[in-house]
Amino acid sequence: MFAVQAVAVAVQGVRAQFGANWFGRVDGSDMLEEQAVNRGEEMTKTPKHPLAKVLENRIAIMDGATGTTIRTYGMQEADIREERFKNAKKDLLNNGDLFTLTQPGLIGDIHRRFLEAGADIIETNTFGATTIAQSEFFVDDPREHGGRKDPEFYQKVIEDPFLQGLAWEINEQSARQGREWADRVANATGRQRFVAGAIGPLTVSLSNSPDADDPGFRVVTFDQVKAAYAEQARALVAGGADLLLVETIFDTLNAKAALVAIREVFDAEGRELPVIISAAVGRGGETMISAQTIEAFWNAVEHAKPLAVGLNCSLGPDLMHPFLEELATKADVAVSCYPNAGLPNPLSATGFDLGPADMARYLSDFAREGLINIAGGCCGNTPEHIAAIAKALDGLPPRKLPADDEEARAIESAA
Repeated sequence: MFAVQAVAVAVQGVRAQFGANWFGRVDGSDMLEEQAVNRGEEMTKTPKHPLAKVLENRIAIMDGATGTTIRTYGMQEADIREERFKNAKKDLLNNGDLFTLTQPGLIGDIHRRFLEAGADIIETNTFGATTIAQSEFFVDDPREHGGRKDPEFYQKVIEDPFLQGLAWEINEQSARQGREWADRVANATGRQRFVAGAIGPLTVSLSNSPDADDPGFRVVTFDQVKAAYAEQARALVAGGADLLLVETIFDTLNAKAALVAIREVFDAEGRELPVIISAAVGRGGETMISAQTIEAFWNAVEHAKPLAVGLNCSLGPDLMHPFLEELATKADVAVSCYPNAGLPNPLSATGFDLGPADMARYLSDFAREGLINIAGGCCGNTPEHIAAIAKALDGLPPRKLPADDEEARAIESAA
């Protein structure tokens, strides 16, 4: 902004010295003055991130579900505990983020498989890697002893040295693992790959009270949620993530805390990464806890100026379609879509209904309708699903961004 103002001031100075028409054409217009100011604006723009350049030319492929894929390896409680967590009092098998520390080879192999399947973007294994989420596995629940979870309880959680250290280590190490495999495959194939720092939705809500008799009560405060997310974002950046992904948003107020935290981390670090924001919606197209419509959700997060906004998880691609269509008409940034592989099905090998060919068909239809710039899979999507999606989308054009239309109109007008 300051550079643009400096160019404008300089132009005005020249005009004062040499006359108003010094910059003008024969007809007296000030086209060259406008061009000088425009050049100043271009010089101050942040260079485009490599992923933004990818999105201009093709649909980028995101990976699938780490949790689903871990399931196919047959891991047991002893495998996630190893020596480090052997004395933990609670079951840990559902705390998949811990595999980053106890089974790094497993997580690396999953990254490799998704990358070789065609993923441009792999997510870190950090969906629940905050002090708040990890407390579910390592802190006694006061409700089991007649108490309750409240802001006093969560203040102790976010200040707990063990949980702070654990959350930092999971995030930093997971980002480093993703970075290692993204670079390995990029070097082998000649195509750049990207690591998205995954930031999940937490197990608490800022929008709703868990107590029907006390609707004003909240178990946690905005500042506490922001502090937990800030620590996660800092560690992901330190580990080498290319972008941050605030995903599976059920509660938009939680997501707002994450976005404020990310903004503060970027300001403190003196560097900025792209951000993708992705919501999970119900059958009516509303965010599942804060109950916002698609348009309201976009209005709530637009200020963060994300690289992309999208939908993930939810109900599967078929039921997601009308809400994705609405988002694609409202948002002026790239649109991402990585749905569950249909609805849960305990009799399926992946736990979900749809196979690779099904997901490929749905997402290629989305692409042909001009709805998406980033495509992948959430729960139930294995490397085989992603390979099928990548093959089906190869050569299909990305959704046209509003900026592309504006640029085309500017060029046409100038001509």
